[in-house]
Amino acid sequence: MLTQDILNALKGYAANMQKTVTFVLQTGEHSKREELKKFLSDVAGISDKIQLEERDTNGVLRSSVSFLLEADGEDTGIRFSGIPGGHEFNSFVLAMLHASGTPLKVDDSVKGIVKGVKEELNFEVFISLSCHNCPDVVQALNQFALLNPNITSEMIDGGLYQSLVSERDIQGVPSVYLNGELFANGKVDASTLIDKLLERDPSLKQANAGQSLPLQDVTVIGGGPAGVSSAIYSARKGLKVTVIADRFGGQVKDTMGIENLISVPKTTGPELVGNLAEHMKDYDITLKEHVRVESIEKGNIKTLTLSSGEQIKTKTIIVATGARWRELGVPGEKENIGNGVAYCPHCDGPFFKGKDVAVIGGGNSGIEAALDLAGIVKSVTVFEFMPTLKADQVLINQAEKRENVTIIKNAATKQIVAENGKVTAIEYQDRATDEVHSLPLAGVFVQIGLVPNSQFMKGVVDLTQHGEIVVDNKCKTSEPGIFAAGDVTTVPYKQIVISMGEGAKASLSAFEYLLAHEVEDEAESQAA
Repeated sequence: MLTQDILNALKGYAANMQKTVTFVLQTGEHSKREELKKFLSDVAGISDKIQLEERDTNGVLRSSVSFLLEADGEDTGIRFSGIPGGHEFNSFVLAMLHASGTPLKVDDSVKGIVKGVKEELNFEVFISLSCHNCPDVVQALNQFALLNPNITSEMIDGGLYQSLVSERDIQGVPSVYLNGELFANGKVDASTLIDKLLERDPSLKQANAGQSLPLQDVTVIGGGPAGVSSAIYSARKGLKVTVIADRFGGQVKDTMGIENLISVPKTTGPELVGNLAEHMKDYDITLKEHVRVESIEKGNIKTLTLSSGEQIKTKTIIVATGARWRELGVPGEKENIGNGVAYCPHCDGPFFKGKDVAVIGGGNSGIEAALDLAGIVKSVTVFEFMPTLKADQVLINQAEKRENVTIIKNAATKQIVAENGKVTAIEYQDRATDEVHSLPLAGVFVQIGLVPNSQFMKGVVDLTQHGEIVVDNKCKTSEPGIFAAGDVTTVPYKQIVISMGEGAKASLSAFEYLLAHEVEDEAESQAA
């Protein structure tokens, strides 16, 4: 499982460990226990700062394929139930390094919120090792545990705990439980967790009350290709730049295959996001991650209020918040998210192995999802609202070759049917005959396009009826000093390469605006 190359790489990471980390493995019998023991033993062998100890934890750990991390003999609150391979290997390595003293890359405002938690919070995160979104949640909660001794976090591999998955009717990952009750599931990220903590205890915001950065030249809202491009171009002009991102990478992070980014023949969303982050580190850019902009006060100096309670004053703003998956808006959809309704075939596809599922949407995303699922599930039925498919012909050809893929066009989804908390069928109307049909199935994957993330800009700048921010050919909005770029705007063709170019353009426009406008902070002016 761990090659010598991986172990050598880990040895380099472990060279700067400050505390001794002990993997405490629960005693007992399990068919996977020896595999887990060897995995942990191999890692422990790379450094004298890492130890493996088998111990009866008297119920602290779930089973004999569970282990926890101690740092200098103290329980860190981090637990893993299962072998953290696949996408969770990074979660395991980061947990080990952070427990040993490697600084956490968490914004101070987020630290303040987490450290302020007074009650005991025991998180369980059900994951699939093939899920590329799950590690974000596991890693965030592991960091929460390290920041606050009142918090514990346990990664649970659903594949090894099928009875528990069945008992809790889990049909999608990540599924996060808090103190035994469902806390969040489906599309979850660190900012969602922070939001839910603040909903649970609004007083946690007080940790950041009154905190603010120095006056910024440019504040970029959004951490996807357009946002990062804007930030880098702005920093290269010598400007003070802050990036606010509830989820760095945005929609791109969920894209597994990227083959149309010119000069990069093939990459994946996570790889591209990693490259964006590394490139941005080359510049003096402040990143505030896992927080959202709640409101914007217009004016010569603009004031942004964040979900963390902080405020940022800035001369210009570039909005690059991208878009999110569009929902069907039919009965049974929202009620069954995580229980048969899903938006990410890569994450949730394995839960439907050998079952019948549907994909709603005949564009590129829909057909790609069908092709992805076809290798896992028993059958895939694609429903397209229009009489013809919108996907590229090369994808359509691939789908038509698959024996277990059926395409139904000119079909309107009426409702998603569920029984006992699980999806059992989809009802759809033949738009040519108006006849309503029912198709028995276990899962529905919604792939019908995107909705711009612009809600917080309503009343600040002009929006179209679809919620897109109206921009001119220089990315200017209706409000002086506020610019916008990428999928959140009226610019056609939502593509990564276009978003990057628009981000650069927005930055240059903001720079041009700053040259032409004397923007001064009133407080600084009075002090002078």
